[in-house]
Amino acid sequence: MSFGDQPAYLRVAGDLRQKIIDGTLGPHARLPSQARIRSEYGVSDTVALEARKVLMAEGLVEGRSGSGTYVREQPVQRRVIRSGYRAPGLASSFRQEQADDRVKGTWEARSSQQDAPPKVAERLLLTAGDRVMRTEYLFRDEGEPVMVSTSWEPLAITARTPVLLPEEGPLGGQGVVERMAAIGQVVDNVVEELSTRPGSADELTALGGVPGHHVLVITRTFHVGGRPVETADVVLPADRTRVLYHLPVR
Repeated sequence: MSFGDQPAYLRVAGDLRQKIIDGTLGPHARLPSQARIRSEYGVSDTVALEARKVLMAEGLVEGRSGSGTYVREQPVQRRVIRSGYRAPGLASSFRQEQADDRVKGTWEARSSQQDAPPKVAERLLLTAGDRVMRTEYLFRDEGEPVMVSTSWEPLAITARTPVLLPEEGPLGGQGVVERMAAIGQVVDNVVEELSTRPGSADELTALGGVPGHHVLVITRTFHVGGRPVETADVVLPADRTRVLYHLPVR
């Protein structure tokens, strides 16, 4: 089999990857042995081994002790709809992150006060060390973890108010816009930035991901008259998520 200038192990991995994608090697099928890869592609044992490592790192195959390497069943992708903020009506913390009304989810949260880390302080236009309320969320759809999020709110805005704790009090769990409106802070702008990166061990453990897998990160900030009042990192498994944006036309 002839290839171009790409390193041999990547060329072999790419050919095997395509067979997995097009179904030639279906879920639970045994990956060709190292000897067969060596023979079929005319490569060394080292190249065959490195090609398998690439596919394992991508989460396409998994090794089974004493049995061989098998194609993993790929997870079903879930669609996450983003729409910034939708009025009218109260929006739960889950609905704030997933605007698809057909999805009924639950969430867990825990809050604590801390000094603002430098990057968070920059996003909130604070000085590093200013106090913020940090809230960690785990969102589930039909019991399956689908999203984790960490939000930060300046205590200079929420301290000594009924909305100090995002998930407790009279407006607990109602979402940033409603909570801020209750203390006279009318949100007029939401900014989101989408990026990818390798997931941290804690994130992948929470989301049931494979070590080395990437995650989608939605960095979101709510503003009141140009002043940030909340910022968050919304983290989703990249291999199980499609993000769809509904944007208003003005």
